Amino acid sequence: MVMNPDQISAIYRLQHEEKWSVRRIARELHVSRKSIKKYLLSPMGTPAARKPRKTKLDDFKAVIREFVERDPKASAVVIAERLRPLGFAGEVTILRRYLKTLREVVRVPRAFIRVESSPGDRFEVDWGHFGVLEYQGDKRKLYAFCLVECHSRRLYVEFTHSQSFETFMRCHIHAFRFMGGVARECLYDNLTTAVTKHDGRIIQFNPRFLAFARLFGFYPRACNPAAGWEKGKVERGGIGYLRQGFWPLRTFADLADVNHQVRRWLEEVANKRVHSETRERPDDRFRPETLQPLPALDPDYRDTVLARVHKDIRLRFDGNRYCVPRRHVGRMLAIKADSASVTIYDDENEVVRYPRSWRRGQTFGAERFEKELLAERPGAERTRGQQRLIAMVGPIAESYLRELANTDRSMTHQIRALLALVREYNPDAVRSALLKAQAAGAFGADYVANILLQAHNPRQQQPPLLLKDPSLSELATDPLSLLEYDTLILPKRSQP
Repeated sequence: MVMNPDQISAIYRLQHEEKWSVRRIARELHVSRKSIKKYLLSPMGTPAARKPRKTKLDDFKAVIREFVERDPKASAVVIAERLRPLGFAGEVTILRRYLKTLREVVRVPRAFIRVESSPGDRFEVDWGHFGVLEYQGDKRKLYAFCLVECHSRRLYVEFTHSQSFETFMRCHIHAFRFMGGVARECLYDNLTTAVTKHDGRIIQFNPRFLAFARLFGFYPRACNPAAGWEKGKVERGGIGYLRQGFWPLRTFADLADVNHQVRRWLEEVANKRVHSETRERPDDRFRPETLQPLPALDPDYRDTVLARVHKDIRLRFDGNRYCVPRRHVGRMLAIKADSASVTIYDDENEVVRYPRSWRRGQTFGAERFEKELLAERPGAERTRGQQRLIAMVGPIAESYLRELANTDRSMTHQIRALLALVREYNPDAVRSALLKAQAAGAFGADYVANILLQAHNPRQQQPPLLLKDPSLSELATDPLSLLEYDTLILPKRSQP
C-alpha cells in the first residue's frame, strides 16, 4: 500500500509524540500493521529494489546499436526485418521505443561566427508573405520581394501578387536598377524558382535562373536547409524590419498604392535611418561604384501565355477577358503581362495593350472592337445609312424605306443610291421626289432618280405645225379609240 505524505506524518507523530502502539495506530488510521512498520523503518517508503525483467530486445541491443551506427536514419521496420533471421520475435513497437531512447542526444545550441561582407560583395534575397489585398471582393495574395546589400544594409522592397519565376526575375531587375549594379554573389533560401534540388552540399539550380545569373554576371549561392542565420540580414533587417517598421497601421487601395508607399518609406525612412549594427545610414554607407555594371537592355521577363481568340473576339487571361480585332478570331495570340500592363501580340506585332487589372471576371475592349465589328457588317452599314438619309431628307425617307424593305431589292444598294442622289441634287429635291414616288407606288432608287431627272430637265413645248393650206390646219378629226382595232386583231390571234 502506498501512503500519501499526510498519512506518513500522522504515523510518525502518533508513534513518537503520542507514544501510540502500532496496533492502535493501525486501528485509528485503518492501515495494516505491516505497512506501518514498513514506513517506520523507511520514512520515504522506498520499496525494495526489484530485479529488472528481461525483454525480448536484451539479446539484440548490441546488434541494434551497430545497425544505428551504420545508418542513423534506418527505420524500426527495416531493423526488425534484419533481426528476424537472428531470432527476434518481438513487435515493432518495443523496437521503436528502444530506438527513440537510443537516438536521443542532448542538443547543444549551434553557434556561428558573424561575417561582414565587403562593399559590393553580396546581395541577400528573400520573399515575405503579407496576407491579401482585396479588389471589390476579389482577393489576391500579397508578397514582398526583399533584397539587401549586405555591407551597407541598403534595402529594396517590391510587393507582388505572385511568386512566379517571371515575377521573381522582374523584381531582381528592378532591384538591380535601384542599386545601380549587381553584387558579385546573391544568396538565396531554397526557393523553387532558384533551386530545384538540394542534397547535402550538392545544389542544382533552375537552368533558367542560371541563365539569368550569367546574363547579369553574379554567382548564385543557396543556404543550407534550415539555416536561416546564413541570410539573417535579409530575414531580420529586410522582412522583419518591413513587418515592424512599414506594415502596421497602413491601408492600401491596390498593388500600385502599396508599392508607392513602400518606395517613399525606403527613401525617407528605411535607408535614411542610423542602422543599429553599422551605426551609419545605409545610403551613406552604400558604395555603388563597387557593384558590377548592368546590361544596356533589360531582358523581357513578363508573364507570357498563349491564348486562342474565340468567336466573341475575346481571349482569357488571369481570370479576365480581353477583346481584339475581328481578324484574329481563331488564332493563338501571345499575352505578355507585368504588374502595370497586359499586352497582346500576333507573332512579333503588338495588337493591343490594356492596363493590368487585379480583379476577376472583367471584360476589356468590348466597346471599341465590337463597334468596329458592327461597322464592318452590311447590316450595320445599312442602319448607319438609314439614319443619315432620314436625318437629311426627313420622315418621308423613313416611311419610304419601310415600304421599300417589302420589295426584293437590296436595301444596302438602294440606300447607297438614295444617298448619292442627295449628294447630286439636294435634300429638298429628293424629299419632293420621294413624295411623288410613294404616291405613285414606285419604290426604288431608279424611280426616284427618273423623277429627279424629269424635274430638272423638262421637255420644251413644240410649236404647232403650219400647213401650206390654212384651211387644213383648222380641220378637227374625231377622236379614235384603239379598242376597235383590238377587237379586229385579238380574235384573229386567238384562232388556231
